[in-house]
Amino acid sequence: MKRVLLSDSGPETSDSIYSFWRWENEVDLTVERVKEITEYLLSLGINAFDISPLYGKGKLEALFGKALQELAVNREEIVLFTKITNKHVQEDGSFIFQPLTEKSIQQQIDASLVQLNTEYLDVVLIEGFDPLMKVDAVASILTTLQLRGKVKHVGVSNFNVQQHKLIASRLSQEVVTNHFELNLLNTTALEDGRIDFIKEQYSKPMAFAPLADGRILHGHDYQAETIRGVLNELADKYNSNIEQIAVAWIHKLGALPIIGSLSKDRIRNAATASEIALTYQDWHTIYEITKTLKA
Repeated sequence: MKRVLLSDSGPETSDSIYSFWRWENEVDLTVERVKEITEYLLSLGINAFDISPLYGKGKLEALFGKALQELAVNREEIVLFTKITNKHVQEDGSFIFQPLTEKSIQQQIDASLVQLNTEYLDVVLIEGFDPLMKVDAVASILTTLQLRGKVKHVGVSNFNVQQHKLIASRLSQEVVTNHFELNLLNTTALEDGRIDFIKEQYSKPMAFAPLADGRILHGHDYQAETIRGVLNELADKYNSNIEQIAVAWIHKLGALPIIGSLSKDRIRNAATASEIALTYQDWHTIYEITKTLKA
């Protein structure tokens, strides 16, 4: 699998990223299950992992950290993304909101370092823009953590362009990515300037839900069935399948798709999509269909 720079300052990641966010309802939420999938991902060349204190009812960071330890993974060969958030999971699975402060961010980072059994985090994403956020305080502690080597890079998740600019204006180092939904049934990031702004910063976006939560594959609505018909035609042309074509479309845009499936077949389909070089004509043929579906 190809390696790419997330931004001109790094880090270098696989051109697809794996996220554990879909593990929320996984019945077999054990170290062995996490190890099984992690080992398979590594065998495909995926070295970048998106994790969060919220995933798996707050249990996945610790499980993933244990899995990495038991697999004896070389820490320098993987890229760990985690999040800081004003949303916190409770024992009963409910959520409460607490502001991001210097103290709360320090506590969240310290907890993630312990849970993941690592000395540093490659990318910390600020999860969701909080209108009540004390931006200067947030930027101050993140800069301090970067100077201490605990956080290598900072990114954002689900920020619009102005929110992205605001936090970037306060940080001493660049914001390396924005993590948002992008797929053939949701191309909003193409129209609202988020992708343009990220490219202006010489960075790459992280695109979650590349198959629209399975709707592209199995949806029965008009939009999903129309897109699926186009993808089926192109799948024959490229000797591939519709999953690969849908993800290849994202790759050609310069975004890094986030794989979330627990199925090894689905993971492989998404991971090998970057090998498909859609022509300029075919990329725009697909995009024109998505635009007509919005009309």
